[in-house]
Amino acid sequence: MYKDLHTHPELGFMETRTADIVSEELKSLGYEVYSGVGKTGVVGILKNGDGPTVMFRADMDALPVKETTELPYASTATVKLPDGNEVPTMHACGHDAHITWLLGIAKLMKTLQQDWKGTLVLVAQPAEEPIMGARAMREDPVFIKNVPLPDYLLAMHTGPFPTGMVMNLPGTRMAGTDQLDVTFRGIGGHGSAPQTTKDPIIMASEAILQYQTIISRSNDPQTPAVLTVGSVQAGQDNNVIPASALVKINFRWLKPETRKMLYDGVSRIDSGIAVSNGLPMGLYPIMKKKGYSFPVVNDSALVRKVNATLEKVVKKGSLISAGLPTAMGSEDFHHLVLDNKKSVYDFIFVGTAPLDKVIAARKEGKQTPFANHNGNYMVDLAGIPWGVQIGTDALLGVLKLK
Repeated sequence: MYKDLHTHPELGFMETRTADIVSEELKSLGYEVYSGVGKTGVVGILKNGDGPTVMFRADMDALPVKETTELPYASTATVKLPDGNEVPTMHACGHDAHITWLLGIAKLMKTLQQDWKGTLVLVAQPAEEPIMGARAMREDPVFIKNVPLPDYLLAMHTGPFPTGMVMNLPGTRMAGTDQLDVTFRGIGGHGSAPQTTKDPIIMASEAILQYQTIISRSNDPQTPAVLTVGSVQAGQDNNVIPASALVKINFRWLKPETRKMLYDGVSRIDSGIAVSNGLPMGLYPIMKKKGYSFPVVNDSALVRKVNATLEKVVKKGSLISAGLPTAMGSEDFHHLVLDNKKSVYDFIFVGTAPLDKVIAARKEGKQTPFANHNGNYMVDLAGIPWGVQIGTDALLGVLKLK
């Protein structure tokens, strides 16, 4: 199953093949299944008597990254985007493993029904990477009508550290994030006559450099903040000055006031560049806000409950429950329950890096053998059953009979 999913990656809100696999597997196990939730999401519900309701989420989407692992089951897939561009696709963040875990957990929890009571809700979520899928599912009328709000929400993520290691800590574990596009508008024309144009490429270039002064000059150095420009798109030919340039931006933040500072800074810089280039108001840059997520704050009591179970299966010294800094990566799984005051959640990292890769990396002075969202990201096949075990035990720790 894992190799098949890895070979056939699908981008956010395009996960039709993956969703069909999940839906059919859950139906075959006797789960109550809802498909097409939040466009391509799937929900499976297993009721097993009186007890708490626990939701377990796994994300389905891949990334527009070219795979370089040279694995025999490596992805060679490409996809045509709405703008007409064709891009390579790869599971460069382990979401293929997450879905494989979910299906393995579904089978075990069905088999072990005599050991727990309550309601299990399994969620295969689309579009985590653009930070839009959880909210799309939560706002879907099918979800609102048919999916019970959980007392507890669990999710897991692969990590580029050794298989067998688990990280589950309380408190703020991941940053909030915002995805936004800025379109710089100008007046296009012939490359030989720039004086007759308003060049949006120049404006975008000025903005990209100035954006970094928001971090270095407007932000408190003791307050974490990240502003990354991930894509710049403009023009088609050597001798044509285009009419627009698109800049794709990503924020990371821990405090609401930091988020506001980032937005205010980008708006201020964009407007200033428009003024300095003599643009009329009708051609000022346009900011389009897209996906967003708030910081992930694991519930302390739930973390203790889960870790009490995991301590029985994780090798001594391999369950990290304290002492790690907050990661500036982000997630949106908790947006499935953020409007429900009774729900608490826990996000767990599960090591899935091949040990030989970890050892080789450390000999070279590297902390990890590869990074998420990189073409050489890989999941140790031994990490598949390991993740199923960790997820199942975590759920049993919450749903177990007293």
